[in-house]
Amino acid sequence: MSQISLDSIHLDYPGGTVGLRGIDLHVADGEFLALVGPSGSGKTTLLRTVAGFLDPTSGTVTIGDDVVAGGAGRSLPPEHRGLGMVFQQHALWPHRSVGKNVSYPLELAGVSRQERRTRVADVLELVGLPGLESRNPATLSGGQRQRVALARALVRSPRALLLDEALSALDEPLRDRLRLELRSLTRAAGLTVVHVTHDRTEALALADRVAILDGGAIAQIGTPEELVTRPASAFVARFLSDANVIDGVIDGGLFRAEKHPLTVPVEIIENAREGRGSLSILPADISLGSGSDTCGGIVTSSLFGRESSDVVVSSHGVSFRCAVRGTRPSVGANVTITIGRGIFDPVIRG
Repeated sequence: MSQISLDSIHLDYPGGTVGLRGIDLHVADGEFLALVGPSGSGKTTLLRTVAGFLDPTSGTVTIGDDVVAGGAGRSLPPEHRGLGMVFQQHALWPHRSVGKNVSYPLELAGVSRQERRTRVADVLELVGLPGLESRNPATLSGGQRQRVALARALVRSPRALLLDEALSALDEPLRDRLRLELRSLTRAAGLTVVHVTHDRTEALALADRVAILDGGAIAQIGTPEELVTRPASAFVARFLSDANVIDGVIDGGLFRAEKHPLTVPVEIIENAREGRGSLSILPADISLGSGSDTCGGIVTSSLFGRESSDVVVSSHGVSFRCAVRGTRPSVGANVTITIGRGIFDPVIRG
């Protein structure tokens, strides 16, 4: 079993800086979990805590049935946790062939030479590089070198695979192709995967579930569909989907914006309740029409997209980002704004 559990994980850096705050997280056996969040949110700190490069101040980390950190002050070093890890920079040894790069973890484990040959050949076949054992890594493309790094992480049949921005150094469309290959490979192998990425599109495309971190805590965790359609807060909506966040108040069945003439009926607002708060409006939930009205505005940016165009409308000093399907309005056009749905994030008064 290769499930990963973090229970009440806190991590404080020297000097009092908080790295992680009360993390409770369970990654199921065979699940692909992505960690995303703004810079400094704690996603890499969380991954390094699972890997064993950082020790939590309190709480426990369990992999399978083994408590690897916490509990009675016990903490297993990274090399004894049975994990594979791939970093942003593949870090291959230039003086070793592809085969010797991949076999290095087996050499450390004392595996026989014949067994090493067999397992290296098998894992190179798995990652789509059969027969390249004798090649010099310098003669490979960036995508091939990253596959070699992946093979090295997989050769010892790890209990789980940790990916730290493993695809971010690659250019499109190679990166897009490797995303597909990575997901197919990990699913076929039944691997449990924790993947840190700054790329929101990548996280949503690859993962069974996505955890969004903010300030060392989990802001929301769920399937890609849940996070996009039902964000738990204005922060999640804004970070994951570039939502428009408007401050205002719900009163008398309407949301009334504070600095804009916009009003929205509560019937189309999720989590609506009386009082002050923020209304998050996803770009896809704004429809634009031709002409002008009280809540309309002027198109200030209009960028073509294959599925929808990214259009920005300036209205009464507020910029609305819109995902427009079909005809794309030109810059300078007067447009009307219609809100199809909003998500209310109330102000909690303590």
